[in-house]
Amino acid sequence: MATHKHKSKKLRLVKLGRRTRWAPLWTVPKVHGKGKRVHPAQHTGVKRHWRRTKTKA
Repeated sequence: MATHKHKSKKLRLVKLGRRTRWAPLWTVPKVHGKGKRVHPAQHTGVKRHWRRTKTKA
């Protein structure tokens, strides 16, 4: 990838990076009930890693 990136490409990459974050911690008791121990990444819709799965951006 080029050293100098267009602003539009940077914005697309930032948006894709936000989609791969964990869900907030308060969603675990809300979805599964109090006392259930589930990782917040289970609630993230898109699971992508920069090295494993590439994007079309």
